[in-house]
Amino acid sequence: MTNNLPGVLLAGGLARRMGGGDKPMRQIGGRTILERVIARLQPQCAELILNANGDPARFARFGLPVISDTVENFPGPLAGILAALDWMAANRPDVSLVLSAAADCPFLPRDLVARLHQALGEQGAQLAVAASDGQSHPVIGLWSVALRDELRHALVQEDVRKIDRWTARYRLATVTWPTEPLDPFFNANTMDDITEAERLAALDGG
Repeated sequence: MTNNLPGVLLAGGLARRMGGGDKPMRQIGGRTILERVIARLQPQCAELILNANGDPARFARFGLPVISDTVENFPGPLAGILAALDWMAANRPDVSLVLSAAADCPFLPRDLVARLHQALGEQGAQLAVAASDGQSHPVIGLWSVALRDELRHALVQEDVRKIDRWTARYRLATVTWPTEPLDPFFNANTMDDITEAERLAALDGG
């Protein structure tokens, strides 16, 4: 069973190409993107937390713990992943692995955690990330809580910002998903993407 693993939804990005605001709060087919992400991951995870900076009250209706970055002035997903690892170490000391996912990916695979966890074990890897259509999606992966101090050092002392630059230091399992009938890692960055997401939601059963 892998649904005892917790997950963090990374909601740090602002929707600058959509006129600002939180991308996960945009609606597709009458539901926010964040609602769709939660619906995909809750059956796969023991619990979910949300990484977002600023006023956490704007996410109150989703009922998830909201954590901000634990290092200042280090924008980007690595800071959010570190915040999640720190939170787990403080609040869930029995947890060794954490799933991360972008909070603007409404069609995440229903076997995401299971396949990443399986690959981690089979390949003797320290980290696992998702991929599709020949492209890695390093924001979506499994992370070891034991590596949190190394990640903090990379962020603060070495100014490492790109996820794949950090993951290259470790044994990494990459798991590829098919892109038919749709790419499960489609993310909404622009208003055109929102329009496309409406079409894909219909293919995906709403």
